[in-house]
Amino acid sequence: MKIEEGCRYHIYNRGNNKGKIFFDDRNYHFFLMQFKKYIIPYVDIFAYCLMPNHFHFFIRVNDKFNFEKGIKNMLISYVKAINLSYNRVGGLFQGRYKVKKVDSEAYYTRIITYIHQNPCVSKLVEKMEDYKYSSFNSYLSNKPTLINRSEVLEWFGGLSGFISDHKI
Repeated sequence: MKIEEGCRYHIYNRGNNKGKIFFDDRNYHFFLMQFKKYIIPYVDIFAYCLMPNHFHFFIRVNDKFNFEKGIKNMLISYVKAINLSYNRVGGLFQGRYKVKKVDSEAYYTRIITYIHQNPCVSKLVEKMEDYKYSSFNSYLSNKPTLINRSEVLEWFGGLSGFISDHKI
């Protein structure tokens, strides 16, 4: 898919053979650190969730060239670090990352709730706020965040609408 500046996208991928891509807490933190380093300068981020065998990001691309270069470098650096740390070789992901254009307000809210509900649907936790590798808690807090909180809460009609729409 051709990436366009100013457009919103659901970016995701999973492990080779549906295998794990995160093996311990350090991996999740390193992945987010690499995302911050390579991607955040070129996008607005609305939601994310890192699952043991896949990841999701919902973003708006502001700089196409540097985003595409950045995500490639981020994923390569992550795979190299995992391979080195776990004495493994070869690919970690099931091919290139996937991209879906998100082009309607209804889809904005649906993709955000889908991303945040992943840990509950997968039975990793009972409540979304108990999962620490998702952006869900960034919306419940006033702490500084990389998430474009105000724009998303506006889509949901405020925090109460956001919480209400996330109920499973």
